[in-house]
Amino acid sequence: MSFNIFISGPITEFIQALSGCSNHRLEILNLGSNQLSGVLPHSLGHFTHLRELHLTNNSFSGPIPSSIQHLSRLEILDLSYNLMNGTIPKFIGQLIELSTLDLFSNSWEGTITETHFLNLKKLTWFFLSTRKSLVLNVTHDWTPPFSLQIVQIKDCQLGPAFPAWLKTQKNLVQISLVNSSISAKIPNWLWNLSSLLWRLDLSHNQLRGDLPKSLSFAWVDLSFNNLTGSLPLWPSVQYLLLRKNLLSGPLPVNFFQRMKNLVALDVAGNFLNGSIPSLTIGPKGLWSVDLSNNLLSGNIPRHWMRMQDLAAIDLSRNNLLGNIPTSLCSLPTLNWLQLSYNNFSGDLFSTLQNCLSLYALDVGGNRFSGTLPKWIGKRLPSISELRLQGNMLSGPISEQLCFLAHLHVLDLAHNNFSGSIPTCLGNLPGLKSLVEYRTSPIRSFLLPLTYLEHMDLTAKGTQLEYTSQIFLMNIIDLSRNNLTGEIPEALTKLSFLSTLNLSWNQLTGKIPENIGALHSLETLDLSCNHLSGPIPPSMSSLTFLSHLNLSYNNLFGPIPSANQFQTFIDPSIYEGNPKLCGPPLITNCSLLPRDGNTKAVDEDNEEFRSEKLWFYISVVLGFIVGFWIVCGSLVIKKSWRHAYFHFVDEKKDRLFVAIKVNMARLQRKIEA
Repeated sequence: MSFNIFISGPITEFIQALSGCSNHRLEILNLGSNQLSGVLPHSLGHFTHLRELHLTNNSFSGPIPSSIQHLSRLEILDLSYNLMNGTIPKFIGQLIELSTLDLFSNSWEGTITETHFLNLKKLTWFFLSTRKSLVLNVTHDWTPPFSLQIVQIKDCQLGPAFPAWLKTQKNLVQISLVNSSISAKIPNWLWNLSSLLWRLDLSHNQLRGDLPKSLSFAWVDLSFNNLTGSLPLWPSVQYLLLRKNLLSGPLPVNFFQRMKNLVALDVAGNFLNGSIPSLTIGPKGLWSVDLSNNLLSGNIPRHWMRMQDLAAIDLSRNNLLGNIPTSLCSLPTLNWLQLSYNNFSGDLFSTLQNCLSLYALDVGGNRFSGTLPKWIGKRLPSISELRLQGNMLSGPISEQLCFLAHLHVLDLAHNNFSGSIPTCLGNLPGLKSLVEYRTSPIRSFLLPLTYLEHMDLTAKGTQLEYTSQIFLMNIIDLSRNNLTGEIPEALTKLSFLSTLNLSWNQLTGKIPENIGALHSLETLDLSCNHLSGPIPPSMSSLTFLSHLNLSYNNLFGPIPSANQFQTFIDPSIYEGNPKLCGPPLITNCSLLPRDGNTKAVDEDNEEFRSEKLWFYISVVLGFIVGFWIVCGSLVIKKSWRHAYFHFVDEKKDRLFVAIKVNMARLQRKIEA
């Protein structure tokens, strides 16, 4: 009943009903990869004929039930990838028929000793890992009763000494002791342990010493250790993973010629120097090459045509120079090209127009020049992550970017781009809907962990290296360019955009009123522009927003105080905007004209002053016009002038007589 997404909930009732059947001869029970949960019922112990119990990849919790010890015929016990916890019971060692014990990826704790393996003579496959703290504590001279073929132990404490009991296992095919606190030197006997051994994974420990000159394994992963010496030549190795060690010296000149079976190479994070060896003759099946974070110099080799299966090339963080050879784009499966932080120069896109299968392009931190070509939307249709940060690219941002249906990381920061922000960026499907999401094609291969995807992205004000989370990042970073014009209202349609950085440009106008429609926005940086107007009230609805920078603009009015804005208590977020008021700034909005109303402030400072000026001008003009209309006519026409002054004299005489008569009457009344 495995792989049914609609089978969920606890299994207690089901197991009890099944155990009530008259026929108790059930031998195989497979409920793996469902949605089951709860604790394992004790009624499992009723199936005494059970040979295989598969419960992997569910959500079971709690300890292993004690009734399991009654399953004396059990050959396979698979409890991997669940939420089980507690200690691993010692009665596991009494299941004498057990050949496969898979306890991988749970939350075990405590200690495992020799008692747990006491009678497991038939054990051949053993898998164990924990999310808590689990110690495998056996004596140095312990001789196990079993002969393993596969041992996989992760995130448990085996060290600090290298487990000597492995020396007794002569039938091993795979050894995986990952993050096991081993800090010793790798013993010489390990390299010749078994002629059947093809996979060795000792990554994420503190292993010391040099690597042997010869090795017959097909898969070797010794990443994240302290191994020293030069890069070895092991012709039989197909997967060579030596990331983050202390290897030094140049790459052997005949490296790719000798490593004819190589499929994946990862030697990133060492101290290798010199130039990259020629690829004129090399392994045809090479799938990924990661030489990043070393001291390599010189040019990129020009002959890549032989590597028709190559999907990922990472040469970042070296001292390489020159331009990108056109032969790279002759690789039909190349979808991840990482060349950041070198000294590459020249016209970037003149050599990339034939890289039709590129999924991710990162050339940040170089000296590439040129402009975004008009063909980018047609010739690179699969691009999802485009990082051009820190180059010398110029010209306008091409509207052809809007045709990249899968684009969800657009980083053009620290260049010389000019012009306005294309309105059509608001129609990028990869930032509007999860329907367009897809993980990197290199993750769909049978062996997806041979290349570690990584990219430096700026989010929440900090540049960090992202690995497996890259395909979840939704970023537009156009900061530190020479962009002008307004922020397009259309950008508010990008409902899945998580980071928008437009800082250090020459943008004008207002912040879009509907910016609150960016419901997934976590980072918004609009600092160091010439934006004006109030902070839109809709920004209060950005509940995921955790990093905001509006400093050094011309914004005015009160700072919103609702919802998310209550968490933005750092005044530096708003500094450089002298007309903003309210917490966390010390400027009181009541001290601004008309209670700090944004329109009143604008009127007082601009419109009101203009109206007052025109009022005085109109008064003066009215006086001058009125004066000359009256007085000018009297000066010009003599008859009007005589009539006017005769009229004035008559009115004056009448007024004088009226005053005298009224005063005489008043005086007589006073005397009477």
